[in-house]
Amino acid sequence: MKNNVDWDHLRIFLAAERGGSFRKAAEKLGVNHGTVHRAIKSLETTLGARVFDRTASGLKLTQSGETLLPPAEEMELQVDAAARKLTGLDLTPSGNIRFSLPPAFSHGLLTDILAGFQEGYPDITVEVISTNRVTDLKRFEADVSMRVSPAVDEDLFGRKLIKFVQAAFASPNYLKSHPDLLETQGADAHWIAWSNKTDWIASSPLPRAAVRHIMPEVSMQLEAAAGGLGIAKVPAFIGDVDPRLVRVPGIPLMSGHQIWLLYHGDLRRVARVRAFVDYIVAYFAENKNKFIT
Repeated sequence: MKNNVDWDHLRIFLAAERGGSFRKAAEKLGVNHGTVHRAIKSLETTLGARVFDRTASGLKLTQSGETLLPPAEEMELQVDAAARKLTGLDLTPSGNIRFSLPPAFSHGLLTDILAGFQEGYPDITVEVISTNRVTDLKRFEADVSMRVSPAVDEDLFGRKLIKFVQAAFASPNYLKSHPDLLETQGADAHWIAWSNKTDWIASSPLPRAAVRHIMPEVSMQLEAAAGGLGIAKVPAFIGDVDPRLVRVPGIPLMSGHQIWLLYHGDLRRVARVRAFVDYIVAYFAENKNKFIT
């Protein structure tokens, strides 16, 4: 086996192992399928051993591949750590920031934050990663991440932003067609639920309202409620900015969850990251009534 293993080949090897196919690795890395295939073949030539077997269900590590995986992952962590430390040499608030957050937060909140931020920092470009998946800050998938979570991971700097409340929303036409919701306890109404866990309905003001639709994403629930399919319990700050919806009268606010702003410790002194984090923290402090009332 040769000693000059190319890091780029290891990077592609890791992407293929995690994706389960050359195609998914190519999509993840933004290259074509041939590039991935050539890199793996070159890696195998360097090692003098195959690292993957092709099966009907996708790529499977060979024994050599399983042996290679831990040191490749360790090298990846070292490269990412070096990249963060070099990035930390930036002294002026300029450049790019990768910001991940749940898709639901794009309803009013994201635009409001970015509109004010770009006025104060015109030399910073924000690349938004809209995902419900928890981005891996340790692997440098994002610089800053906004998450709904009860706690944070070790090695990450976290700022508690706010614990929001939830409210019940429906379309005006839906409320007109169900004028006696509270009196009937929702007997002929329907909730749009997040999941099959609906124990909370029994203690709500509408315990007799059935669940007709289960939608695990806020955007889906907003569309469904606006289309007259039922009542959605969503974060109040999200439902309030949808002109097609109104809060259901008589239903009190319900407890929500904690919003965190997270970033890796190696980036805490990077000027553009510090400026972005400080701005978001100040935004939530100044606009807290949007989230708690």
